[in-house]
Amino acid sequence: MSVPTKRAALLVRGDVIGYEGQWRRVRASTKESTALGGPSVIVAWEEGGFARFGADDMLLLGRPRPV
Repeated sequence: MSVPTKRAALLVRGDVIGYEGQWRRVRASTKESTALGGPSVIVAWEEGGFARFGADDMLLLGRPRPV
């Protein structure tokens, strides 16, 4: 069975991903460089809060909840 995933660098508003045992919806994302010069992605959640991922991190995708 394959699991749908997406690289952190490709996240867009409305994507739903598994994070810390919950499904969370992306409100916004921005790209930046880490202190060592590697690419990273900062994600703001619709549910509140932020998370940082390496740009190449593979994230588990979920289905959007009905609005």
